[in-house]
Amino acid sequence: MVKVQAANAPGGRFSKDAFTIDLEAGQVTCPNQMTAAIHPKSDGGGTACFKTACAACPLAAQCTTARNGRVITIGPHEEHLARGRARSADPVWLAAYRATRPKVERKIAHLMRRRHGGRRARVRGRAKIAADFSLLAAAVNVARLGVLGIMSTGSDKWAVAAG
Repeated sequence: MVKVQAANAPGGRFSKDAFTIDLEAGQVTCPNQMTAAIHPKSDGGGTACFKTACAACPLAAQCTTARNGRVITIGPHEEHLARGRARSADPVWLAAYRATRPKVERKIAHLMRRRHGGRRARVRGRAKIAADFSLLAAAVNVARLGVLGIMSTGSDKWAVAAG
């Protein structure tokens, strides 16, 4: 359940999402319904250049400031990203994401608080840092148990404190 970062464009211009990318046909269609072929790259991605289409386009100012027209870069995992963005827009997925994410983010924030010192390593070396972070996580968990009023009643039994 990872949220895919939305496409963006500087200055409030058209983002990549405003373009229709057809990987099967190997072309990209702009908001003005002009098409450009995807020129493949060796890594599996490619680029679509709208050089001549942008010259006479009435939407060019909303799209790009480049003299040579808009260029759309297609990554090697473009299809996977598109599926992720579509899934992120689904209300069921979004509700499940919102129910889970705050819990995880809150725990990470607890560990990174200045009081706990989670942002900076106090020792050198990966093994020592891992041990220090494990100790920090254990301390945060014990403190949380105290706040919840849970205490040990023996070697392996736990109970909620009364009162």
